[in-house]
Amino acid sequence: MPAQTSKILPIPTPETETYWKGCAAHKLLIQYCTNCDHFQFYPRSICTQCMSRDIEWKTASGRATVVSYTVMHRSVSKAYGDEYPQILALVRLKEGPQMMSHIVDCRADKISIGMSVEVTFQDWTDEVSIPVFYPLSS
Repeated sequence: MPAQTSKILPIPTPETETYWKGCAAHKLLIQYCTNCDHFQFYPRSICTQCMSRDIEWKTASGRATVVSYTVMHRSVSKAYGDEYPQILALVRLKEGPQMMSHIVDCRADKISIGMSVEVTFQDWTDEVSIPVFYPLSS
C-alpha cells in the first residue's frame, strides 16, 4: 500500500466513519434500517424512508448497474494527472441505493448504461481505500 498521496482524501464524520473503516478493510458497507427494511447510501443518522434511528451497517454485495456516466478528460490536479481519461459513474447497488464512483479497467468507448459492474478498492494511503467499480464480463 502507498504510504502517502497528494490526492484529496475523505475526512470521516461521525456518520461516515464506519463506512470509511469498511473501505479500508475492502468491504463496501451500507446502512440498513431494521424498522422498514430500507438500504441507504450515503451514510446518515436516520433512515431516509421512515425517519427511524434503528440503523445498522451491512456489507453490500458489491454488484451494481451503471445508471449514468461521464468521461472526464481533464485532471482536477496534478495528483490525478496520469489517471485520465476517467469514467465517473452513478451506479445502482444490487441492494437499491445509488452511489457515485469511478469505473476502472474499462475503455471509455466500452462503457454503457445498464452495464453490470462490481466493486474493488484502490488503496490511496495506508489508512484510506476508495471504492471503484469494474465491468463484469457477462
